[in-house]
Amino acid sequence: MSRILCAWSPSWAIANWRRRHPSDSPASPFALLETVRAVRRLAAVDAAAARLGLHPGQKATDAMALVPELTTAEAEPEADAAALTALVDWCVRFSPAVAADAPDGLFLEVTGVDHLWGGEMEMLADFRSRLIANGLPFRCAIADTPGAAWALAHFGEDGTIAPPGEQAPFLAPLPPAAMRLSTETWAQIERLGLRQVGQLMAIPRAPFARRFGRAALTRLDQALGREKEALTFRRPPTPWFARLAFAEPISAPEDMARVTFDVAAKLCARLETEGQGARRFEVCFHRLDGKALPLEIGLSLPGRDARRIAKLFGPKLETVDPGFGIEVVTLAAHAVEPISGRQARLDNAREATVEEGLAPLVDRLANRLGEERVWRAVPVESHVPELAVGRARPLAPPPDVRGWDKETPRPTRLFRRPEALEAVMALTPDDPPTQFRWRGQLHRVRRAEGPERIGEEWWKGAIEDVEAGHVRDYYRVEDAEGARFWLFRAGLYANPDTPPKWWLHGLFG
Repeated sequence: MSRILCAWSPSWAIANWRRRHPSDSPASPFALLETVRAVRRLAAVDAAAARLGLHPGQKATDAMALVPELTTAEAEPEADAAALTALVDWCVRFSPAVAADAPDGLFLEVTGVDHLWGGEMEMLADFRSRLIANGLPFRCAIADTPGAAWALAHFGEDGTIAPPGEQAPFLAPLPPAAMRLSTETWAQIERLGLRQVGQLMAIPRAPFARRFGRAALTRLDQALGREKEALTFRRPPTPWFARLAFAEPISAPEDMARVTFDVAAKLCARLETEGQGARRFEVCFHRLDGKALPLEIGLSLPGRDARRIAKLFGPKLETVDPGFGIEVVTLAAHAVEPISGRQARLDNAREATVEEGLAPLVDRLANRLGEERVWRAVPVESHVPELAVGRARPLAPPPDVRGWDKETPRPTRLFRRPEALEAVMALTPDDPPTQFRWRGQLHRVRRAEGPERIGEEWWKGAIEDVEAGHVRDYYRVEDAEGARFWLFRAGLYANPDTPPKWWLHGLFG
C-alpha cells in the first residue's frame, strides 16, 4: 500500500514574492495583481488582506475601495512555477518520487522511507519545520491516496496523518469541494444540501454517476483508493533509495567520499538481500541553502558492489560545490533487475571473470568519457553494407542474427563513406573492372568475383522509387600485388546519358 504526502501553501505566490524581494517587502495587507481579459484582478492575497474580506479573482478597483490601505505588486507566475520546480528538486532529500501539484502544491511518495526519520509523524515534522524556516508555510497531510492527502491538506486539520486503510473516516466530515470537483458539480451538490463528503459516500454509485457525472464518481473513488490515480513525478519513482543525514554539515572532499561509500553500502545491502542489482545510481548532495547537487553513474552490468560504485563517483566529486556544507546525502538506484550471487575467486591463478576484469574497466571509461562514446559493433540483419553493423553496450549479449553468408564475404575494413574511383576500365554490361585508379595509384586487376547485386531498402521509404541508379553491383577483386578490394558500380550501362560510377567501399585483410 502506497503512502502519499501532500503539501499545499495557501500563500505560495505571496511567500515567494517576499523571498524574491526581501528589501521591497511591503507591510500587510498586501496583494498581487494580474490582468485577466483586460481587467485588473487580485491574483493572491496575504493573511491580513484575507481577514479584511479580499480574495483572489476580485477586481482590483473593488479591493481598493474596500481596503484603501492595500499595498499591491505585480504577480510573477513564471517565477512562482520555477520556484515550485526548485522545491520539487529540494524534496528529493525526503523522497525519490516527487510530483508538482501546480500552482501551489506537491505530492511526495513516502512509501518505505519514513523509517529513516523514525516514523511518518517525525518525517512530517522535519519536513514542515524546514519549509517554515525558509519562509514557506505549508499545510501537510499523509494518506494512502493522492486524492485523500490533497483533501486533508486543503480542508482538514494541518498535519493530519490518516492511518493506512482508514482515510474514509477522515474524509467524511470534509466539504464536497475536497474531492476536487468541477465548479458546476460542486454548485449542484451545494444546491441539494449536501455539505459533507460522508453524505456523498452514502449515495449509491449508479444514481451518483447519473446525477453528478462519471468524473465526480472517479474523484471519489480515487480518494478512497477504489481507483488508481497517476502522478507525474519529476524523476522516475524507485523504491531503491537510501539517505544519510548529518548532525553537522560536511564539506571536506574526503568526508564527501566517505559518506558516498557509506550511503552506497547502505543501499547495496538492501539490493543484496533482495537478490537485485542496478545499472544506474544517482547520488544527491543537499546543501544547507536548499540546493540539490546530483551526480550519476552507470554500470555495464547490473551490480551492487558499494566500493566499486563509490570509486566511480570519486572523480565526479570534484565538481560538487559544498557551499556552506552538506547536510543530507541520498542515493537512488535505477534499472534494477535480479542478479545471481557470485562466489569470490578461490584460485588467484584463474582468469578474471567479466565482472571482475572487463566490466570495471568499461565502467570507468563510460563514466569518464560518456556512455555514448563506449560501445562495440554488432551485426545487424541487413543486406545494405552501411546498415549491417550497429552499436550496442560493450558487454551486452550478442544479438540473435544470422551469420554472414560464406558465399558473399564482407571486407574486414568498411569505409565510412565509399571513395570514388577513376580510370576504371570494364567490359559492359556486367564484367568486373580490369583496372582502376584509387588515391592516385593505378591498380591492375588480376582476379575478380561478382557481381553481387544489392539494392536499397525501398520498402522502408528510404527512396521514392526503384531506379537503376539505386542498384549496386559489388565485386571482390585482387590486384597484381595481391591487395584485395571491395568495389561496386552504381547504376547500369543501359542509359548512355547517365553512365554508372565506380566506388571503393572496403578492403579485405
